[in-house]
Amino acid sequence: MGDGNGRPNRHAIIYVAGHRGLAGSAIERALRRAGYTNVIGETHARLDLTQPRAVDRFFDTARPSAVILAAARVGGIIANSERPAEFIRDNLLIQTNVIDAAHRYGANKLVFLGSSCIYPRLAAQPMREEYLLTGALEPTNDAYALAKLAGIKMCQAYRAQYGFDAVSVLPTNLYGPNDNFSERDSHVIPGLIRRMHDAIERDAPAFDVWGSGNPRREFLHADDFADAVLAVFERYSDGSPINIGTGEDVSIAELAELVRAVVGLRAPLRFDATKPDGMPRKLLEVSRIRELGWSPRITLREGLEQTYRWYRANSVSPPLARIATS
Repeated sequence: MGDGNGRPNRHAIIYVAGHRGLAGSAIERALRRAGYTNVIGETHARLDLTQPRAVDRFFDTARPSAVILAAARVGGIIANSERPAEFIRDNLLIQTNVIDAAHRYGANKLVFLGSSCIYPRLAAQPMREEYLLTGALEPTNDAYALAKLAGIKMCQAYRAQYGFDAVSVLPTNLYGPNDNFSERDSHVIPGLIRRMHDAIERDAPAFDVWGSGNPRREFLHADDFADAVLAVFERYSDGSPINIGTGEDVSIAELAELVRAVVGLRAPLRFDATKPDGMPRKLLEVSRIRELGWSPRITLREGLEQTYRWYRANSVSPPLARIATS
């Protein structure tokens, strides 16, 4: 796949699975900005990645030199709690089909997107890559987390047995354009943006936030994440997963106040401590990705402002617990 000087071939076929989702669309943009001229994707309507025969037909025809696996069934705390069977089933199927086909049809590189939510619920902070599988998972998303852990192990097994250059990245909480802004099923930032925007239109007297507001979370703009994936794609080849985050976190209460200011909501916030908080804290230790020369560029305030502008321009409300394969 290289050009003879150690750099990836800018004309090689690169398949981004999930190229219309939050992470996948940002990765596609980053690849094109970097000069890659043959980046391909396929919509979920035309290619169901849970179906092995369909995946085989696609790889047999496309023959990509590299694969970035950003496709997954994703959703917020409600979807993970209510539909764990779908989350473990679909993610296991997508991962198994794509990783295996990439190897069998001659891809030279695969980058698998895991998640920071796969760390033990009470992992020491900040979370280092070696903390994986050292404790119990957060029960509100353990089905999704187990599937992602299996994907990492599959990449490591294919590297060990076949010499397949499959690497795994563990992103922190992502946000930005093409996120899922559904009122019921979104992650925290798009959910707050959507509901606060709606609260302004309803002239709501107060705004309710799930949980106590005490948990701390780390947030990374999807475009910054995509630049980190590009650095991994070009310069990292190792079986050990690599964290991708900012190395800084905020409380949910602080985040809610920041989103409130960006959206322009005047109603006071009310925190509902009867609702689940999830993990107490999720902060990644990011020295490994920093050693590749990457660091985030977009501040949380700037990213929230940009994301809200995108939401207002697009008014997108994707289906519940969507599969980000298109």
